[in-house]
Amino acid sequence: MTFWFYVFKKIILGSSSPRRKQLIEDLGVQCEIRKKEVEEVYPETLPIEEVPVFLSQLKAEPLKSNIGMDEVLLTSDTVVIHEGHILEKPKNEHEAKAMLKELSNSVNEVITGVCLQSQNHQSSFSVKTKVFFNRLTEAEIDYYIKKYQPYDKAGAYGIQEWIGMIGVTKIEGCFYNVMGLPMQKLWEVLNNEFSS
Repeated sequence: MTFWFYVFKKIILGSSSPRRKQLIEDLGVQCEIRKKEVEEVYPETLPIEEVPVFLSQLKAEPLKSNIGMDEVLLTSDTVVIHEGHILEKPKNEHEAKAMLKELSNSVNEVITGVCLQSQNHQSSFSVKTKVFFNRLTEAEIDYYIKKYQPYDKAGAYGIQEWIGMIGVTKIEGCFYNVMGLPMQKLWEVLNNEFSS
């Protein structure tokens, strides 16, 4: 059953992320995945906190010409920032291990940029959450990487997984933002700008 204002609309998710799809469906909103690969490149001069919105808009470009009357396209990008630099998705076990060692006993910032596009309106925003990690042992890092293989996750971790349960001492901001979509802000923007 869909929520009242989206009975006749659905979200087109420009991502193959099962986590994001599930989060949107948990709102009571219809969701369909449509994705076209884009090269996720941003200008070196772009301020680091603007990267997620820039990339979310970039991902929308090849999809927005095919939006139906009853559809809203959603594209997004999540980055993990630690000590002034972005931690990308790890390419292998070595990179994942290095990232988690870096994040151990420190604070990182997770920023998700979101671009919403209908046939006649676009809205973009970003949300930041601070994540505080306890000191992780080498055994804990090795176990997590071997069992969960977090190679599709920025910063090499999923807060909803085992590593978040045992390693994250607190967060400041939206939990779902760290998972990949800032749900409260998304709900607010959908209500205010796309419900008519």
